[in-house]
Amino acid sequence: MSEKREVQALQEALAAEHAAVYGYGVVGGRIGEARRAEAMAAYDSHRARRDALVRAVRGLGGTPVAAAAGYALPFPVPDSAAAVRLAAVLEDRVAGVYADVVRATEGGRRGTAAEALREAAVRAVRWRGESVAFPGLAERAGAASPTA
Repeated sequence: MSEKREVQALQEALAAEHAAVYGYGVVGGRIGEARRAEAMAAYDSHRARRDALVRAVRGLGGTPVAAAAGYALPFPVPDSAAAVRLAAVLEDRVAGVYADVVRATEGGRRGTAAEALREAAVRAVRWRGESVAFPGLAERAGAASPTA
C-alpha cells in the first residue's frame, strides 16, 4: 500500500468524522429523550475516532483536514423522527468511508478501520431498524460525499 493512498483515505475518514460530529450535534438537538443517550454515545464515539484520525494523519507526516464551519444536511431535521433518519445516514456515510480505509491500509490501521466500519454499521442498523447486505459498500452508491 502506498503511504500517499493511506494518508488520503485517513483524511477522507477524518472529513467524514468531522461531518458526523456536526451531524450528531443536530441529532442531539432534535432527538427524543428515549434515544438521547444513544445519540450522545454515538457523538462521543465519533469525536474519539476523529481525534485518533488527527493523530494518525500527523503520524504519517500529513496535515489533518480541518472541519468545515458547517455542513449541508441531506434533508430538513425538524423533529425526532428526522433526527433518527439523519443518524442512520451519518452512520452509512461513515461506514462507506471506513470501507475505503480498509482497502487503503494494512495491519493495525486496517483492523482499526474495520472495527470503525463495523461500529458504524451496527449503529446504522439500530437507528434504521434494519440492515443492509454489505455495510460500507452499498451505501457508497447513494452517498457521493461524507458531508452531513
